[in-house]
Amino acid sequence: MRKILVIGIGAGDPDHLTLQAVKAINSADVFFVLDKGEAKSDLVRLRHDILQQHAGQRPYRVVQAQDPDRDRTAPSSGYSPAVDDWRRRRADICERLIREELADGECGAFLVWGDPALYDSTLGILEDILDRGEVSFVHEVVPGISSVSALVAGHRTGLNQVGRPVQITTGRRLSEGFPSGVDDVVVMLDAHRTFSRFRDEDLHIYWGAYVGTPDEILISGRLSEVADRIETVRAEARTRKGWIMDTYLLRRVPAQGPEQVAPEGGAGG
Repeated sequence: MRKILVIGIGAGDPDHLTLQAVKAINSADVFFVLDKGEAKSDLVRLRHDILQQHAGQRPYRVVQAQDPDRDRTAPSSGYSPAVDDWRRRRADICERLIREELADGECGAFLVWGDPALYDSTLGILEDILDRGEVSFVHEVVPGISSVSALVAGHRTGLNQVGRPVQITTGRRLSEGFPSGVDDVVVMLDAHRTFSRFRDEDLHIYWGAYVGTPDEILISGRLSEVADRIETVRAEARTRKGWIMDTYLLRRVPAQGPEQVAPEGGAGG
């Protein structure tokens, strides 16, 4: 039986890998890498750097394939069909890689940015492949440090305030309005700088781009005071690198200030 490992490798720093992830890397025979093109070649290089640092001298193979493009111009009504089409084409590629590049009894691995369970398609795609019934394998998941964890650590703050919930959402969802009953909202996958729509509200922002990488940028402050700076820095970074990955935490400012976070020793996830 073939075996697939889905390994969370953190937000970009090779030191983000857990001991469990290092052990998993050292048990894999083949690593599957989906190349997103020249503009995002940094992401492929970082994966190779992680393997060179943590895979030791044992033999392994790296198999690359071109990641299919997704239609990012689709209107809101066409968002789900566009994502479904992209996932189907990605599943076609992954199925072929597993069938042709992984022999019975071998172990293959996908190195997933951040944590495989948080806004990543790999687990769903593997389930789709298994449902097709054309190739069989068992798979395991190794959790990783997400960009959310790395973001708040970089800003030296907590993810939630005392006794209050936190919500993780997307820029597309945030554009529908700030969630009710929530004081802390983490926003991912926001290509349209949706935070700017809330600059008139009493909010604090903790923003980060390329979190965990040598290009990391962190900016925090009252949204009304730093929104323009974030937009400028973000645009410059995107132009310089050709792509950007950013995440941010929006926090309603309580009467005593923005730093009323859970006390040390409290429950955590």
